[in-house]
Amino acid sequence: MTIFDEQKGLEIDLSTIVDGDVKISPLGFREYDVRWLYPKDINKKGLELFGYSLGKFISDKKGASASIVVGQDYRSYSEEVKNHLVRGLMSANMNVIDIGLSLSPMVYFAQHHFDADSLAMVTASHNENGWTGIKCGIEKSLTFGPDEVTEIKRISEDHKLFQVSPGGTYKFIKGVHDAYLDYLVDKKIEKKIKVVAACGNGTAGAFAPTLLRKIGCEVIELHCDLNFEFPNYNPNPEDLVMLEDLASAVKKHDADVGFAFDGDGDRLGVVDDKGEEIFSDKIGLLLSESLAEDYPNSKFVIDVKSTGLYQNSTILKNKNCEIDMWKTGHSYMKRRVKEINALCGFEKSGHFFINQPLGLGFDDGLKSACLMINYLQKNLPLKLSEIRTKIPRTYQSPTMAPFCKDEEKYEVVDDLIDKIQKIQKNDQTFAKLKIKSINTINGIRFEFENNSWGLIRASSNKPSLVIVIESFESENEVKEIFNAINQLLENTGKVGKYDQSL
Repeated sequence: MTIFDEQKGLEIDLSTIVDGDVKISPLGFREYDVRWLYPKDINKKGLELFGYSLGKFISDKKGASASIVVGQDYRSYSEEVKNHLVRGLMSANMNVIDIGLSLSPMVYFAQHHFDADSLAMVTASHNENGWTGIKCGIEKSLTFGPDEVTEIKRISEDHKLFQVSPGGTYKFIKGVHDAYLDYLVDKKIEKKIKVVAACGNGTAGAFAPTLLRKIGCEVIELHCDLNFEFPNYNPNPEDLVMLEDLASAVKKHDADVGFAFDGDGDRLGVVDDKGEEIFSDKIGLLLSESLAEDYPNSKFVIDVKSTGLYQNSTILKNKNCEIDMWKTGHSYMKRRVKEINALCGFEKSGHFFINQPLGLGFDDGLKSACLMINYLQKNLPLKLSEIRTKIPRTYQSPTMAPFCKDEEKYEVVDDLIDKIQKIQKNDQTFAKLKIKSINTINGIRFEFENNSWGLIRASSNKPSLVIVIESFESENEVKEIFNAINQLLENTGKVGKYDQSL
């Protein structure tokens, strides 16, 4: 069986599906999505097998001939990956709605737009070139968690060979991009705000500048032309190289604010008018305090990497707002926001989850940018650099990711948890500080008596650990805590080079 869509020109021959060697590394099945080096760890036949397994899983939940929205980012191989994924989905009787080049939140939106049963977005997000990945979901605005990923992995292992089931369909539909942008544009701003939009040559460059102009901003584009080689830097709003480049452009153009978008458009980084980066957890604090004025008694979810200032906010306390600390990871955070009916969720990596009545609950860098523009408009004539002075001073490290093998990283973290718990139990010091409390909901976050803290956890989507530190005292204390953590890591003999460090 061959299907052909004249508008897209995509041919999919299902007669030979998975008739050759299948390569699909089990390590690619991660906590809440799948990511592989392509074609090293997964080949075309492996993608077809994954598509079939995903389709079987969805069919078991939604019934035969379920619908699925698919899209892909701009990487050179993403459309190829998507096409083989689609072949697998169709072999499992799925009705595929292909919206083409997309951001992850655009695919989340499209599931609502088409009232589709499920979604699959082909993207490796901020991972380096060579990586591919797929974010999947059934329940609207949510993506899979560990249970769903584990079950799909089991299906793929049980179906090394399978029979094609006729009945799957394919449609390529244009126009979703415009509908998505219309959804984002609530109202135009009254006073023009000059924005530098940095996209790192990723997919967000095709959409973010357009959106910002639609709401009335003056936009300076920084690396917004799509280039899958990422010639300047990886599009990652936590990457200091990207933030420093954005800061220079903000100062050069005398802009009011700088926005950094990641490769698939679900995260936002912010630089103020003075070229100072404001980590996303503190942007979340500003936004939550502002939203609390209009939505008292609200709940806000933050991740374990976030600043300790939320708990000390007098504004949030006075407005009877609840702060809920949860696991890092967009899938975990989306689910938690929905579970407790939070107004918003804020993750230090730049994932902002904007729930009803402000949004649909999923993470969206462009929606977050709109929220930030409205915040700046509300606080005029104050500049963001003036507003940030309201935030009590703390000293934060960047998010640092030392290499650790996927098959070893969780065991390493468990061992470190045990060591740090023993330090607390024995009333010993760590970096010359006493540990006051320990949170192990996601790795280990250990807080000291002076409210400073450190975090060690396993990355959900790469072979690495994640290290974050915040001091309420000084930059020197950040370094001392880092040195103590790093010594623990070196002693394991299983941790390698950092992606960035102090």
